[in-house]
Amino acid sequence: MELETVKDRVIGVDISYSQTTIAVVDVRGNIIAKTSFCTEEFPEISGFVTKLSESIVELAEDNGGFLSIRSVGVSSPSGNFKTGCIENSPNMKWKGVIPMAAMLRDRLGIAVALGNDSHTMALGEHVYGSAHGMRDFVLVTLGHGLGNAIFNRGKIILGAHGFGGEMGHSCVVDGGRLCGCGNHGCLEAYCATKGVVQTAKELMEESGEESLMTIYPNLTPKNITECCNKGDKLAIETYRRTGHILGIAMANIAALVDPQAIIITGGISKAGKWLLEPAKQSFDEHCFRNIRGKVKITSSTLDSRERDVLGASALAWEVEEYSLFK
Repeated sequence: MELETVKDRVIGVDISYSQTTIAVVDVRGNIIAKTSFCTEEFPEISGFVTKLSESIVELAEDNGGFLSIRSVGVSSPSGNFKTGCIENSPNMKWKGVIPMAAMLRDRLGIAVALGNDSHTMALGEHVYGSAHGMRDFVLVTLGHGLGNAIFNRGKIILGAHGFGGEMGHSCVVDGGRLCGCGNHGCLEAYCATKGVVQTAKELMEESGEESLMTIYPNLTPKNITECCNKGDKLAIETYRRTGHILGIAMANIAALVDPQAIIITGGISKAGKWLLEPAKQSFDEHCFRNIRGKVKITSSTLDSRERDVLGASALAWEVEEYSLFK
């Protein structure tokens, strides 16, 4: 009688705008092995899914065998846990509705769960990071886009259609900048990568003052932070304005859900005090007085790549097991 292989591992996949990371994760949350490839090299979704499927199988076979894998969890911008689709991502090259979970399941023959990247980040923070032990918290991620996840009573709020917590597409300036989603005045258009850079460029144009930021032909938030560290007044003002708007948005969501903490993560959060101090000041100024001083605002201390694949692996353990190989 042939013994059935114990499926004691899952695959966690984190799809970001620039890089896709894949990890084999055991039942204790240990990352056994991981690999990555460049997302931007695959402008067509069919080529990306082929590369991802092949990478998953290869990594699994080299680390205990594919038959030891129970399921796959995928974290993606604009991912919808309820449908298993990446839906109308404003920042990814792939447009429309992409049935990513179904496409991977058909190729791999095992169960696949897909979730929004902010939601899986929050899962990672909840289990391993700054939100460990918290039942009520908000995660805000600042990068190419602006993501958000709300944990309430120990569970992520998905909403009726799977898009609960899309704070980045709430309006903060009536008739303001055009957002990638097609609307005007969204928070993402002011506090994500393109928005921060646009603020810096507008300040340089309006003031006419000299700035170290002018030496960068392709200005990035990282460059702006470097200029802040050198005392550049316009760079510092860029993050002051960004933090002011972010603080208002965080005060609004805190008034709605009354969290224990708001955790800020993502590449732009690496601006540190230049962003966080004005954001906290603005939050305090606009916060509902009954919770003022009670909501902790902090930044993530986890390695983002590990957190995100671990969050994705948590999705994999939750999905009902399925296999073509039984």
